[in-house]
Amino acid sequence: MTYVLIHGAGDVGWYWHLVSAALREQGHDVVAVDLPCEDESAGWSDYADAVCDAIGTRENLIVVAQSFGGFTAPIVCSRKPADLLVFVAGMIPRPGESANEYWKNTRFGEVERNVDFSDPIALFYQDVPRKLAEQALARSRRQAERIADEPWPLEAWPEVPVRFLLCLRDRLFPSAWLRGVVRDRLGIEPDEIDTGHCAALARPTELADRLETFRRRR
Repeated sequence: MTYVLIHGAGDVGWYWHLVSAALREQGHDVVAVDLPCEDESAGWSDYADAVCDAIGTRENLIVVAQSFGGFTAPIVCSRKPADLLVFVAGMIPRPGESANEYWKNTRFGEVERNVDFSDPIALFYQDVPRKLAEQALARSRRQAERIADEPWPLEAWPEVPVRFLLCLRDRLFPSAWLRGVVRDRLGIEPDEIDTGHCAALARPTELADRLETFRRRR
């Protein structure tokens, strides 16, 4: 089995390194690439190309997307036969919808939250060990803005089973709001993990175990 791990906005494949190690210990192959997020000329097809090129001829795929990676993952599943698609605090696009439109369409701006958006550790990494959170910030990259205006290119959702793991202490995507988005857009009830937005750094072993549970139940 190959786990294909897709990071979020302005991030790197390193985000998944602890989860990758846990999955490899259980005998799985792992693909976790850097998306071309700094390239203003790169579109959704280029993001998917980066992942598909890294997959190569591998089969028996489980595609996992965190946050903004939710826009890329279904495109990958439309190009490569996947056994399962898992969102971890992921964005769920609709055909023709841009990432910028997503916020309006899901009424994200109406969500009340009490958090300092100028403090990335408080927003993204509040339950991540401080040294690890600082390493993550040091590795982060600028997220190109143009892609957020590009319509999501798929005309329909790929035929692949889907699971959603909601992060209960997520300060960026509050659980009450995101649970409604999942029900509305996927028609399923999300599973839950007691962590903040960056579960792969806060609770990597538990996240790997949850992914394995999804694999066995698929």
